[in-house]
Amino acid sequence: MDKDHKEALQVAKELTAKFIETRTVSPGNFAEIFPAVFRVVYQSIREAEQVDAEGSDKEAAL
Repeated sequence: MDKDHKEALQVAKELTAKFIETRTVSPGNFAEIFPAVFRVVYQSIREAEQVDAEGSDKEAAL
């Protein structure tokens, strides 16, 4: 498992726990909600890395 997956799992776990604590999500819906939260977090991490990489490429060209 790469760094991005580990980071996304940790963040998704914490977010889902907060949703349960605030009663936005019930513990019975965990299996339904967690994969969706994970997907959004993971995609956000990947997109942020791509934007950072593109910015670094542009800076190097200058």
